[in-house]
Amino acid sequence: MRRATTSCCATCRPVSSGLDAPGQSVSELLQELIFSFQRLDWLSLVDLLLVTAIFYLLLRWLRGTQAVVLLRGMVVLVLVIAVLTSLLPLPAFSYLFQTALPALLVAVPVIFAPEIRRALERLGRAGDVFLATSEPAQVERIVGTLCGAAQRLSDARRGALIIIERDVKLDEYLETGVLLDARLTPELLLQIFYINTPLHDGAAILRGDRVAAAACVMPLSASGTLSRSPERKMGLRHRAALGISEVSDAVVVVVSEETGSVSVAHNGRMIRRLDQSRLRNILMAFYRPRAPQWIPAWLERLSALARTAGRQR
Repeated sequence: MRRATTSCCATCRPVSSGLDAPGQSVSELLQELIFSFQRLDWLSLVDLLLVTAIFYLLLRWLRGTQAVVLLRGMVVLVLVIAVLTSLLPLPAFSYLFQTALPALLVAVPVIFAPEIRRALERLGRAGDVFLATSEPAQVERIVGTLCGAAQRLSDARRGALIIIERDVKLDEYLETGVLLDARLTPELLLQIFYINTPLHDGAAILRGDRVAAAACVMPLSASGTLSRSPERKMGLRHRAALGISEVSDAVVVVVSEETGSVSVAHNGRMIRRLDQSRLRNILMAFYRPRAPQWIPAWLERLSALARTAGRQR
């Protein structure tokens, strides 16, 4: 009887130790976290801040695009797999995950190729200043011409797509249209976008104070911003305006043929239902030169909040 009892206890011990394995893994993980926090110094904090800033900028660049849903699904999948492989003794599954991880890292740039290209373009334009001319009178004339032409096109319910070229040259899109190199006037824009004329179907590209080309073909937006908006009736003209603003730093003035409303697109965003005064203020803000900033905008706002809190104390 003693031998049977001893053998039974001997067989029960491995089972109980196997059930305690997940708990031991959790305790070991907590101990490692506590040990890591104890070793924190100022250099480790700088390292963490840099990694956090990279992830913040990445999520900010991807915000408002279709890649956010895909990225969310990938993050959830990786988290679930990481939890399963760390808390449960699954050697075969862990080996499969470790083997497939390099393939996933190679697939990420392929999946997010348009977003990565757009992010790199924005990064390359980070230090650019706004389009500016040395003569304020010339700026006033250009903005006045655009506002007057947009208002007359809006009153007549004529669709228009006017691209204002800035630092990024649009030569590849100029080749898709008819080269003009004509002096910018309201009458010229009205004639270009007159219904059933050869040049009205397309975009007019402005280079400085001249109309470089008309009837140009623009790329359509691939971000899905218009499809998620409450007003989904915007046609190809607005999609083309968003598309060229996503791949360049151009400012786009759009006049709707159905409603006559005037909109401005820039950097993948669209401001709609503008009257002549608001349109003028927006265009002047883009034409006005911006002083170089050595401090990021978010840091400047944070310092302003700190100063306000200090005054209240």
